[in-house]
Amino acid sequence: MAAESTAFTLVLPVLPLDDEVVLPGMVVPLDLSDAEVRAAVEAAQAAARSEPGKPRVLLVPRIDGTYAKTGVLGTVEQVGRLADGDPGALIRGRSRVSIGAGTTGPGAALWVEGTRVEETVPDPLPGQTVELVKEYKALATAWLKKRGAWQVVDRVQAIDDVSALADNSGYSPFLTIEQKVELLETADPVARLKLAAQQLRHHLAEQDVAETIAKDVQEGVDKQQREFLLRRQLEAVRKELRELNGEQEGEESDDYRTRVEAADLPEKVREAALKEVDKLERSSDQSPEGSWIRTWLDTVLELPWNERTEDAYDIQGAQAVLDAEHAGLEDVKERITEYLAVRKRRGDRGLGVVGGRRGGAVLALVGPPGVGKTSLGESVAHAMGRKFVRVALGGVRDEAEIRGHRRTYVGALPGRIVRAVKEAGSMNPVVLLDEIDKVGSDFRGDPAAALLEVLDPAQNHTFRDHYLEVELDLSDVVFLATANVLEAIPEALADRMEIVRLDGYTEDEKIVIARDHLLPRQLERAGLAGAEVTIDEGALRKLAGEYTREAGVRNLERSVARLLRKVAAQHELGERELPFTVRDEDLRGLIGRPHHVPESAQDPAERRTAVPGVATGLAVTGAGGDVLFVEASLADPETGAAGLTLTGQLGDVMKESARIALSFLRSHGAELELPVGDLKDRGVHIHFPAGAVPKDGPSAGVTMTTALASLLSGRLVRTDVAMTGEVSLTGRVLPIGGVKQKLLAAHRAGVTTVIIPKRNEPDLDDVPAEVLDKLDVHAVTDVRQVLELALAPAGSGAKPEVPVAA
Repeated sequence: MAAESTAFTLVLPVLPLDDEVVLPGMVVPLDLSDAEVRAAVEAAQAAARSEPGKPRVLLVPRIDGTYAKTGVLGTVEQVGRLADGDPGALIRGRSRVSIGAGTTGPGAALWVEGTRVEETVPDPLPGQTVELVKEYKALATAWLKKRGAWQVVDRVQAIDDVSALADNSGYSPFLTIEQKVELLETADPVARLKLAAQQLRHHLAEQDVAETIAKDVQEGVDKQQREFLLRRQLEAVRKELRELNGEQEGEESDDYRTRVEAADLPEKVREAALKEVDKLERSSDQSPEGSWIRTWLDTVLELPWNERTEDAYDIQGAQAVLDAEHAGLEDVKERITEYLAVRKRRGDRGLGVVGGRRGGAVLALVGPPGVGKTSLGESVAHAMGRKFVRVALGGVRDEAEIRGHRRTYVGALPGRIVRAVKEAGSMNPVVLLDEIDKVGSDFRGDPAAALLEVLDPAQNHTFRDHYLEVELDLSDVVFLATANVLEAIPEALADRMEIVRLDGYTEDEKIVIARDHLLPRQLERAGLAGAEVTIDEGALRKLAGEYTREAGVRNLERSVARLLRKVAAQHELGERELPFTVRDEDLRGLIGRPHHVPESAQDPAERRTAVPGVATGLAVTGAGGDVLFVEASLADPETGAAGLTLTGQLGDVMKESARIALSFLRSHGAELELPVGDLKDRGVHIHFPAGAVPKDGPSAGVTMTTALASLLSGRLVRTDVAMTGEVSLTGRVLPIGGVKQKLLAAHRAGVTTVIIPKRNEPDLDDVPAEVLDKLDVHAVTDVRQVLELALAPAGSGAKPEVPVAA
């Protein structure tokens, strides 16, 4: 059978190549044990017997059962045995053949018609092609040198034919079958050389990256191995040193896994800690994450997860402790006693834990400065037998101060609540949140909002700190919050606390506190023995009544300290002998004149109410209750300054109360026998002294009405009378707040008669009995009753002149 019917058309047996490609110029051995290979070779040998030359086959790549469109004409150079002894044939690729239709031929092989692919290369080569040949040879040389194939380098350099040079890349083991088929099917030699150069260039780039990664990995492995060996050596050295010094092994062990497993942790906390230990063991000692994990583990292990102090359920003993350490404050003592009694009964009936929550308490102690709110927290802890921790919240503006920082931040710490529990060393301490009304908010968040969960008994048994990220049970903690002004606490936060008001001490309570608590403490600080200096009750009463005027006892303690320092200094100078008893007549010579003389003790001509138009009111400030004077005057009609003028830094509500008082007198002046005609033509000026202090609220309404009525009638307001209450346009006296604080302030100021609204009579139950005994309290419903009680009779003494404002 003719193997070649025309100059370029060939009829050849097909030798399929599975997962292999042979390019022209390549010499490859093939295993004849494969039936298709053997059939093709035998068919070629049979055809060669009738034609000159070596047997020819068509080498066609077959990928996933599909033949390529282009094959290679191959000649069977030799048939024999392969290195492993199997029969084989050595075949050389000659040229590309485009595969056509199938045909018949001798043997069992598949015969096809093919057309030889002509390749044309310009002569001489263009400059670009010459540069391409040089680039490919350089790339091939670099790759061969890396593989150590020095003998192949010279052979590649000797190839000048562009087509042969491109087909030589078929020997490259890094090329995929698809890449080799692409080279086979590219007929243009220059394009094929470009493709071969590109494939070689990409492989060299990937090889460089792989070598760099391998080098880095090897360096890291070497470093870890060296570090491991050094650390083992260091451990051995430390062990030898411990044995020489007689120390027990593992005294300073950093084996966190052993510590976590040995610690008494809740199950979920233990799981989280062991996960962090796993991370720590995987990280290197130089990693910053390792130090973060160690700090977190130290914090978790130091927390008293299952440590609790036993409450002292001696209710009478606890009450005795509270009475011994604080005079007065009956409301707070009663509330703590109730809490202990209920907790004792719950424990007796096995109700210590209900729904995962224990019986904690959240109390808010609200009152003026100096009444003992902060020191009361220590007394509560002492009475209950618990640990005490104070958390100062004044000026805190960062939410993370309460809930902790995320561990991703450098220098992250748990919040103040977690630190307080850690400092206490038990899960049921008494935590005092001091100055909770001074918490502020800015761009860093609102700490008061973070306290909502802490102070909610329904939520704080699963409190999560951002640093710990595990649940912390705060339901057994007794939280005591202190504040000066209840209005400054956010409403949602105040709703979670039980408000207990501390409205200040009476004069008798101050004397007891000074005698039993302040004086012994200041004697010790002044370096004096208890028998060397004594202060009698009359001197203490004068100190509390005339040298200080406050709701608490802080200034009273300063006065006692100043008095003792003076006596100690005089003794050291030889001016006074000890022991010495301080009496009330000695105070002026020791610490000067009193600062707060009661209005009733002044000369009648020097009193503020010595002229018409001045009345005494009662108010509540951040420092407790206080007296408030109201002054009224009429402008000269010739000035033409009609209308109402208000001064004294007043709020909107108080300004409205002044207008209401003026309107009431204008509409009911004739009924009250007042010359209301002056109110139409002359300007009215109402002033509240202490102009630097802001004032607001409706409770000065009756005081302003009384001052204006006194001004118009020319009748003086009684010196011993103080009043409070809101007034309406019809003359009704409406209820107000802070009755207890106002009555205590009136008592301190020497007032004997107080007028309050009728609807505030129930508030008198909160006022101490000794204060009520010294006050004549009148509960009124109408402003006419106020005027009858407050204004002096018309015929009492000479009628003073009515003040006129210039």
